[in-house]
Amino acid sequence: MTADRGGDDGRRAERGGPGIDRRALVDRHAVEVTGILPESPLSVGNGEFCFTVDVTGLQTFPEHYPVGNPGGSGTPGTLLGTQAQWGWHSLPAGRAYDLAETRRAYPTPRGPIEYVDMRSTLSGTAEAPQSPAESWLRGNPHRLDLGRIGLVRTTRPAGTGISARAPEPTELTDPHQRLDLWTGTITSRFRLDGTPVAVDTVCHPERDVLAVRVASALLAEGLAIRIAFPYGSAQWSNAADWSRPEAHSSVLRPTPDGALLRRVLDDTAYSVGIGLPDGARILHVGRHEFLVVATGLPAVELVVAFVSGAGSADGAALPSYPEVAAASVRHWPEFWRGGGAVELADSRDGRAVELERRVVLSQYLTAVHCAGTLPPQETGLMVNSWRGRFHLEMHWWHGAHFPLWGRPGLLERSLGWYAGILPRARETARRQGCAGARWPKQVGPDGRESPSPIGPFLLWQQPHPIFLAELVRRTTADPEAALRRYADVVLDTAAFMADHPVRGERGYQLGPPLVPAQESYADLRESLTNPTFELAYWCWGLRIAQRWRARLGLSPEPSWERVAANLVRPHVRDGVYAAVDVPPYTVRDDHPSMLYALGLVPPTELVDPEVMRATLHGVLADWDWASTWGWDYPAIAMTATRLGEPGTAVEALLRPEAKNGYLPNGHNRQTAALPVYLPGNGGLLAAVALMARGSDADGGRPTPGFPDDGGWTVRHEGLHPMP
Repeated sequence: MTADRGGDDGRRAERGGPGIDRRALVDRHAVEVTGILPESPLSVGNGEFCFTVDVTGLQTFPEHYPVGNPGGSGTPGTLLGTQAQWGWHSLPAGRAYDLAETRRAYPTPRGPIEYVDMRSTLSGTAEAPQSPAESWLRGNPHRLDLGRIGLVRTTRPAGTGISARAPEPTELTDPHQRLDLWTGTITSRFRLDGTPVAVDTVCHPERDVLAVRVASALLAEGLAIRIAFPYGSAQWSNAADWSRPEAHSSVLRPTPDGALLRRVLDDTAYSVGIGLPDGARILHVGRHEFLVVATGLPAVELVVAFVSGAGSADGAALPSYPEVAAASVRHWPEFWRGGGAVELADSRDGRAVELERRVVLSQYLTAVHCAGTLPPQETGLMVNSWRGRFHLEMHWWHGAHFPLWGRPGLLERSLGWYAGILPRARETARRQGCAGARWPKQVGPDGRESPSPIGPFLLWQQPHPIFLAELVRRTTADPEAALRRYADVVLDTAAFMADHPVRGERGYQLGPPLVPAQESYADLRESLTNPTFELAYWCWGLRIAQRWRARLGLSPEPSWERVAANLVRPHVRDGVYAAVDVPPYTVRDDHPSMLYALGLVPPTELVDPEVMRATLHGVLADWDWASTWGWDYPAIAMTATRLGEPGTAVEALLRPEAKNGYLPNGHNRQTAALPVYLPGNGGLLAAVALMARGSDADGGRPTPGFPDDGGWTVRHEGLHPMP
């Protein structure tokens, strides 16, 4: 094994040799598609906006890329989404609902405290709210599918208006599609009834603008582009409701370079600017349906700009297709050259090619789906799992890798959101008798908690803002500015973490009530205490926050050190760490979260490495792998790496389990209702950064997460060490 340990500037590998050939590394993992792959469509996007396409380069066959609803209820969604960070909608309610209707008093060591709750069962993919308030507050706001853009074939029967139909998949032959990662361009080539069609699809890197070029002789014979708009949906995984055309409006107004559409859905409004070349026309053929026709042209270049607000697109000049394409061609090489890189191509281990593919594609996918101004949802800007609401306990898994890979600015886009909801988080802490800010779990842009028997009782998202801010501070060009920017978030987080535990006979304890990261214990939330992972994370987070106080010129906070030093020690049974310190101690399904007390969490005095080693091998021997989630495998790899077991780390990272698979498009599929799972991609990148670059505590070992057995040649540059 070689370990070219690159400097943190990401420019060259060590030892004076040439740096990694970034273009070659990226190009060899361009995605090639030769037919309809129902689970694996391709996307273009910029973190704020995303457009996902089928084999035609547009959204011609949405029903052939289905997303199931939990339990088979409701209308299936589609993977072919058009979504933006600002695109949210709420269904009108018969009355105003308030979280107060869902609060329930729980006994705690401080006395009875009210928590937001839901009086029914809940699983990772199913739910059954039992009141209108629970249902509405969980389902609103929900993310919108902003529009559907696909190919149609048109005719004009005698004496009637224009008629349009989508082609059948059987009419397509010789399909070939390529996602060029280096330029962010999707090229789609196929024959429609024997006639060649070429479609190029690209997204502007800084604006919510899609650009498409369609070239074919069929344009003269009625091939057209259909643009249609749905109503908002509060279903689990379907962001579009096509059954209520009367509930929204689409008003078309011609402009010198095309048209402007006004979209109004209840209290939500947005504009769609459409840019057309000379000779092309846009026809209003249905209540929310429009056709772009160009019968006199060999090719049509369409630009579609989505803008939040009813009037914000007025006067905004649309870029041309060549301008959007050129911007993408400039942006993506800068992205690939500007961050870290890991190259495994010279390895003899047969798994290296697949791992390198996953690493490259995960960088693209997280830049497209996880680098916006809001924390990402688990299915990104593609599918409306949990109705598009995002999970703050997953924010680490979506975004921690960005600073580790030399791209802290991509994490900072969403990290600043916490400051915006500080008043709400402070109010939650106050209601629970604590100082500081308690962060919610499942939320929309306003940060309002969702009724749930799980989310309001989770604790492991609380230290995340401290960890993420610390990663930014360590890797940004201006650490002093980062300290000032995130000081309130870090200090308020720590204030809650120090005030929430209650002193008992064995020290400061967490809970009850609580639900640990391993959510299998949710029904026992009234009695659970002291999960191993959360105890260690609490200790480490408080210590890091104390260092922030010193860097900010503030005196130490005695209570923070007192709590960190006197937390209850994690429970050990039969020589291994239990998940919690009350019966049933460890349930052997879902996340093996006790492992992450040393893995995600750096070393603390609470965790004995040898006990953790025994715990790791116990989990590997008999865990229920079908019940795990995609981020568990990189999490286990981080634990193995910190324990000095690189062979175990690689085995865990590439373990052949259903939920650890990565599709041809690079996505980590979990189930039919959760067909995209970006915490798996982000977790993979965080784990590989630790495995290749190491941590502050590994003593400078080269590539500590890869075996030194002759099978792995690991070259890396531009990575930063983990704490």
